Amino acid sequence: MPVYVQQGQIPAKRHIAFEKESGELYREELFSTHGFSNIYSNKYHHNMPTKALAVAPYSVDHGETWQDSLIQNYKLDSRQADCEGNFFSARNKIFFNSDVAMYTAKVSEDTAEFYRNAYADEIVFIHNGSGKLLSEYGELEVKQWDYLIIPRGTTYQLKFDDYANVRLFVIESFSMVEVPKHFRNEYGQMLESAPYCERDFRTPVLTEAVVEQGEFPLVSKFGDKYQVTTLEWHPFDLVGWDGCVYPWAFNITEYAPKVGKIHLPPSDHIVFTANNFVVCNFVPRLYDFHPQSIPAPYYHNNIDSDEVLYYVDGDFMSRTGIEAGYMTLHQKGVPHGPQPGKTEASIGKTETYEYAVMVDTFAPLKLTAHVKNCMSDDYNRSWIES
Repeated sequence: MPVYVQQGQIPAKRHIAFEKESGELYREELFSTHGFSNIYSNKYHHNMPTKALAVAPYSVDHGETWQDSLIQNYKLDSRQADCEGNFFSARNKIFFNSDVAMYTAKVSEDTAEFYRNAYADEIVFIHNGSGKLLSEYGELEVKQWDYLIIPRGTTYQLKFDDYANVRLFVIESFSMVEVPKHFRNEYGQMLESAPYCERDFRTPVLTEAVVEQGEFPLVSKFGDKYQVTTLEWHPFDLVGWDGCVYPWAFNITEYAPKVGKIHLPPSDHIVFTANNFVVCNFVPRLYDFHPQSIPAPYYHNNIDSDEVLYYVDGDFMSRTGIEAGYMTLHQKGVPHGPQPGKTEASIGKTETYEYAVMVDTFAPLKLTAHVKNCMSDDYNRSWIES
């Protein structure tokens, strides 16, 4: 995230003595990326962030790998994998490779524990629910259909107003999540032609520092391994911070889609990039305006990409039997496209109402047992005309 933000009290220069009224020093923490050579933030704590009373193992089970899955097209109802849990323990891993992992979750309970994903940036899509993201950087309002971009190493909590119907789609990235470079000019500012701009980003608002001594459990995730560190001081003890690394929010309804004379490829719906995968979204838009245009997508074969769609809301014009919370996986080397009748039915239509999040990976995805347990057995036959 390239936009510089400054909040609270900070010293006149980096890495100099910054004293409290008592004469004691505030503790500076450099939160850096790419080995001090990329974007960073400086955080100023009341207490040393390194003070830990104990470290212990912690168990979270997100699902086992499905070892003998076939290369084919899949449709599944991710809601069938729902379990009880908080904003991190309720996550069920669905697809993954060495670049990215995708989870769904029905969050049923609150937790006093703090959470940190040490090895991966997170894109947390709020399918259902509202509340607040609490972090060292302050409070960030969370709304339905928000993308929350949470840099790795961020200590945070997600608090929801009501736990009756909270649903998340989580994309875990082992590289930095970025605004696509072709949306920005050489100075980092969003281009006039970009589908969103800086005004659409929401950043945390620093609140009064919590200077409290005690025992505070921090659950950290290192790849697929978890452990809990008991902190001596509350982690949200910042008096100020500045920089370009912090959690931020962008709502899918703010995305301005392109409209073409003929059908535009999915890459024109991109929203975020990372190493070896991209995130796109489909939102309500006007259809193509050529007099003979076919709004439904053409049949295609992603010969170097696996395509995952998470369905959010609306009428999905190229696919039958889809509800919110369903997912499809179309694997590289296997053709896919509109089901019978959908191409013809799209001709003459002027607009569509659909919301979906798409992840295109450039390395093959592995599947977990959740796919096996939630999939439609007849999806591969859904192109057979009866």
